[in-house]
Amino acid sequence: MLEKAQNHLWQLLWKYDPNGLIAVDSDLIIKLVNPAFCQIFNLEEEKIIGKSATEILGNIEHFQEAWETNTVIRGRETSYSQYDLYIREFIFPIKEENIIGCIMTDITAEMERKKEADRIKAETVKKVNEVVDNQMKVAQEIAGLLGETTAETKVSLLKIIEMVNQ
Repeated sequence: MLEKAQNHLWQLLWKYDPNGLIAVDSDLIIKLVNPAFCQIFNLEEEKIIGKSATEILGNIEHFQEAWETNTVIRGRETSYSQYDLYIREFIFPIKEENIIGCIMTDITAEMERKKEADRIKAETVKKVNEVVDNQMKVAQEIAGLLGETTAETKVSLLKIIEMVNQ
């Protein structure tokens, strides 16, 4: 009875986990996906089970790397440009089941905010540089005018001194 309750709990977790979950075999054939995976990638489970993960996701050498090195890859950020998605992935091999599991968190909104912040920063730096350049130009013009008037004043004063001395 306890085992049945635990299996039911695991099924509920699989179904309601907001992260995309995918399991592929060592040949990168999709064996399982949860509803969140289908929602994130806008795919139907029936149409992708049994297909090559590279056909659906593109380059997933990092899945193969996790399998071959038998290591967990934590927090890898991957762009799936064909879906306009940025995903943070946790990839882990389960050798005894011949499965590579991956937990996928959609960070698209976070990355878009970061891009927008970077764009605003770049625009701000550009504006600051323009203001400084304009101020330098005005300062140079003022310095030039002061230099001219100082030279004119000196010439006039020298003429006055010369006239006084005569």
